[in-house]
Amino acid sequence: MDLISIALIIAGLVLFETISSIDNAIINAEVLSTMQQKARRWFLFWGILSSVFLVRGLLPWFIVWIVNPSLGPVGALTASFSSDPKVIESIEQSAPILLIGGGTFLVFLFFHWLFVEPKHYGLRGEKFIHSHGVWFYAVVSILLAVIVWFALQEDPMVAFGAVVGSTVFFITHGFKQNAEEQEKKLMEVGRSDVSKIFYLEAIDATFSIDGVLGAFAFTLVVPLILIGNGIGAIVVRQVTVGNIGRIKKYLYLKNGAMYSILFLGSIMILDSFGFHIPPWVAPLITFAVVGYFFYKSRRVMEKSA
Repeated sequence: MDLISIALIIAGLVLFETISSIDNAIINAEVLSTMQQKARRWFLFWGILSSVFLVRGLLPWFIVWIVNPSLGPVGALTASFSSDPKVIESIEQSAPILLIGGGTFLVFLFFHWLFVEPKHYGLRGEKFIHSHGVWFYAVVSILLAVIVWFALQEDPMVAFGAVVGSTVFFITHGFKQNAEEQEKKLMEVGRSDVSKIFYLEAIDATFSIDGVLGAFAFTLVVPLILIGNGIGAIVVRQVTVGNIGRIKKYLYLKNGAMYSILFLGSIMILDSFGFHIPPWVAPLITFAVVGYFFYKSRRVMEKSA
């Protein structure tokens, strides 16, 4: 892997992590606005350490280790740089399981946004699909059945990976729904700053799963994921501090994040079936999709001004 490819992958990871964490940044900003200055500083400093090193740092390494238990913890971290034939063979054999699981999760995430979640309609057809939100569960169920059917022709473990990806989606979706209810309670008078800090740390961990799983569409090299996602997490914290009001004015950034998630999830699923996608495709698609919706948001802002 040359330096240009590495730089492109890291830049794509930073952009994807930042854009996909917009909802997280908005929640953080709203809850932090009700806290005392000392508690805000504590969260913004120690929260960066926990979100970068504990969650976005340990989670990708842990996923690779779980999928490749024979490598051990150190081997899982350095596997992508190893020249040992046994290590390379282990990564190649386990990659489809990891990719189809993450891809299924991301595609389900996109369809949930498209069918169920409130949004600013950025493309034709979104309003119509959103008005038929009840079809979400039918669509993802049929999609999972199709993915598993074709995966069974390849390897039962690959099919199991798709099922695990769907399971992780519904578990994290439940946590996010509960988080929305808890946020309303936290905004009430009388809640302690300590309870709000614990809430923000928990919701940050939940939201980070999207970015971590999406990162595997860019690369399987764990150190690069740590760098890209870590920088993205720091950018999100800076947005939380000073620019959240401005970010909210870009109405279609969330659309860009979700369509990027659809493309990245599709790339991961195709890769798991042997359609080897060049590593530069995921970053370029992310920049193109996010750039389009950023431009669309700017046009709306200029018209309203």
